[in-house]
Amino acid sequence: MKFVIDKAIPFIEGVLEPFGEVTYLDGPSIGAEDVRDADALLIRTRTRCDAGLLEGSNVKIISTATIGTDHVDLEYCKQRGIYICNAAGCNAGGVMNYVLSAIYGTAARKRIRLEGAKVGIIGVGNVGSRVANALRLLGFNVLLCDPPRAEAEGPALFCDLDYLLRNSDIVTLHVPLNASTRKMADAAFFSKMKLGAFFINAARGEIVNEDDLLAALPKLGPVIVDTWCNEPHINKELASKVDIATPHIAGYSYQGKLLGTSMAVRSVARYFALKELYEFFPNPGNEPKDAIKLDLRGLSEGQIASTLQYNYPIFTDDFMFRIHPDEFEYLREHYRYRREFFID
Repeated sequence: MKFVIDKAIPFIEGVLEPFGEVTYLDGPSIGAEDVRDADALLIRTRTRCDAGLLEGSNVKIISTATIGTDHVDLEYCKQRGIYICNAAGCNAGGVMNYVLSAIYGTAARKRIRLEGAKVGIIGVGNVGSRVANALRLLGFNVLLCDPPRAEAEGPALFCDLDYLLRNSDIVTLHVPLNASTRKMADAAFFSKMKLGAFFINAARGEIVNEDDLLAALPKLGPVIVDTWCNEPHINKELASKVDIATPHIAGYSYQGKLLGTSMAVRSVARYFALKELYEFFPNPGNEPKDAIKLDLRGLSEGQIASTLQYNYPIFTDDFMFRIHPDEFEYLREHYRYRREFFID
């Protein structure tokens, strides 16, 4: 068998070599000639898997070590019988850490009181659910908008988008990118938000109309953006004006990367019946596998902000991106994965 692997997937080198020929390449540069004889692709979001890449190839399975699949032409792969698997939920803890650190960090900087604030979470899958649970533990009122879940489970736990936008002091996006969510955060969306409300996008850049977000900045409170349209060629004007700008690293935790790689490898193992890898999990050496437990009970907002910044100093990521706005991919590729925390 032949495996083509994005060399930026961590902890994977040496894992599949006993079972076939392995080629490691830069994800964005993987081309049709590279995959023509490949049986499996193990990728991240930077490899566009469509007819241009796959036509005439031998690829049977694409395993992406990411939660999203918008970089894969799912309909084409379905027609060709190419099996697609993703690492659903692998980055949920990391994104939850990002959102909490961003909320408390910007609130502390701008002297905004969070007591009694309502947080509107748009998209309540693996990531949105983790964010909601953590915020509830911290005493926030949480509003949930997820039309597919509301239709499947009933409306009792959910509200519609208009209600959420008009009643939330903080709005955070956690939806997948698809036809119904592309550019959903547009001028009409921002016009319904409360004056001074936070806005956070750590989902996908194309969910937001960035021109409309720029126009709405005077109305909004703190704005935090981790994902951008046209990555890595981002809107520098927007990056310069938001409160926190980071290069699509919200989910880049150590534990998340361990989990993402394990899920990608296990999917390939099961497809090809590589029984030795059915329960594969990377060996992190001397690094801890477990997240840090934080007990924030009884702490003031300032103390919580300081504790969260100590465990994830988000403004360091913001600073590095601001001084190197043209190094989007370099900052991602050389990012030092942070250790996750969870709230007790």
